[in-house]
This record gives sequence, C-alpha cells and structure tokens, in this order.
Amino acid sequence: MLAVPERITGPGGIAEKLVWHKPLGADPDAIFQRIACSDEDGIVMRSAKQNIPLKLNKEGERWCPDCLTLVRAARQKKEEAL
Repeated sequence: MLAVPERITGPGGIAEKLVWHKPLGADPDAIFQRIACSDEDGIVMRSAKQNIPLKLNKEGERWCPDCLTLVRAARQKKEEAL
C-alpha cells in the first residue's frame, strides 16, 4: 500500500512516532501531499511515497486509523464488485 509518513516529534524535536497516511493524487513531485483522511490537511513531503504493509510490526509506527478504515472499505467494495 502506498503511504506517506507523518513524523510525530517529542521533546527536543526528535521523531518519536511515525504515522502512515494514504496519499491522494498522482503527482510524484508534489511538495505538499494530500492525504485521504482530511480535505484540508496534508503532509509536507520529506521523503517519497513508500510501499507499506497494512500490518506494521516496527516499534513506534502505526497507520492513521481514518486512512486505514478508508483503505479497508475500498478493498471490501472492490471484492464485492467481483
């Protein structure tokens, strides 16, 4: 699943957590990446979109719950159409 990272910083500006979001749009050169869970918010791209598994097993990483819900709903709808 293509995703973009949101870095959650803690004291001293050190990244403590990484939240993955489903990106919207196909512009690979975009500096500001729209995300599926918000019509207004987005991610200022510091790294490229990455292929991330839906089941994460790294410490300090998680999926945005709203993006994950949208991804699962879209997959279910696609399966039902088959």
